[in-house]
Amino acid sequence: LAQVFAIEIYAYSLMDNHSHLVLKVNTQLSSTWQDDEIIRRWQRLFSLPVLIERYQSGQCDSPAQKDKARETIELWRERLTDISWFMRCLNEHIARKANAEDKCTGRFWEGRFKSQALLNEQALLACMAYVDLNPIRADICDTLEDSEYTSIKQRIDSLSETLSNKPVTTPIPLAPFIGSAQANNGIPFSLKDYLELTDWTGRCVRQDKRGYIKSTTSAILKKLALDEEAWVETVTSFTDQFHSFIGSEQQLQGICEKHEKKWLKGISLCRKLFGESKPCPA
Repeated sequence: LAQVFAIEIYAYSLMDNHSHLVLKVNTQLSSTWQDDEIIRRWQRLFSLPVLIERYQSGQCDSPAQKDKARETIELWRERLTDISWFMRCLNEHIARKANAEDKCTGRFWEGRFKSQALLNEQALLACMAYVDLNPIRADICDTLEDSEYTSIKQRIDSLSETLSNKPVTTPIPLAPFIGSAQANNGIPFSLKDYLELTDWTGRCVRQDKRGYIKSTTSAILKKLALDEEAWVETVTSFTDQFHSFIGSEQQLQGICEKHEKKWLKGISLCRKLFGESKPCPA
């Protein structure tokens, strides 16, 4: 799906009965796709209507048929940048496989997926760490290197393969760490800083020392001016503390005005964690 949709995967964690994904919609990429590229990508997921096949082969007989075909292609372009369609394709595939294995029919998932909008780099970082630490928080494993089916283990394995001059395997296409906010084609942190931060956070959570800060604080927290105690609280219970949006108090106030809301869940913790909204350092 990551190779078909204009949606990048920043982090993932596959648990026994649920999954977590951190995604970025890349509308800039989809806007560059020609009609043939849209059709090629859509055909990897679904069969093509006869009209589109005729349009591809230049057999549309009238301008009305051509207009209808182009209208359908533009609809597919929108869907290929739609998280709901991405999750639909993912969940339907899993449900069909599970039903086939269990020799049954009917609903597999309890309900529709839940999503939260990450409004700044700090929120992105907190959510990625929360997702990558899920197996450790669930006491399934003891280290990041042993956390199967997570993006952080995939990144660690790829890094180890690179350092040992072995062929790098990438089971799932992941957005790269680019170390700078001046480009928009990757994650604006360094992989080294992120691994250090996630490891430090994992030790704090596993020891049940909420709010306890080690003498050696992660460098990336200092760079982003994040409150250390609030950071541990955030990553410990990310989905419980917030609802639909995570960002600075100023950004949440803008969301409230836009959607005519008076209050958003998590604004107190956002105020404590993020303080004033700061851009990610270069």
